[in-house]
Amino acid sequence: MDIEDIRKKIQSGNYIVSFTHTDKLRFRKIKADNIEKAISTGEIIEPYPDDPRGPSCLILGYTQENKPLHIVCGRLEDDEILIITAYEPDPARWNAGFTQRKV
Repeated sequence: MDIEDIRKKIQSGNYIVSFTHTDKLRFRKIKADNIEKAISTGEIIEPYPDDPRGPSCLILGYTQENKPLHIVCGRLEDDEILIITAYEPDPARWNAGFTQRKV
């Protein structure tokens, strides 16, 4: 699965948010439109093809307010993408472009 396939599913509304992370997204004040916008302009920065739960990936994109957002997407081969979680990356843990973890 590539980013274009993920974008098409997201734009068509073919996604769900993981029930276990819904409250976390509310607490972080991350809305669905922020996730949709970030994915629409984002890029896959970490693919997880061998995830035991099925292929998944980490996407870096930017919200309408130009804030960086990391989104973990799973069930990439299903009809509906699963938004596992989303968060604003911590500059202490990521490089300046938020594309690579600091060691």
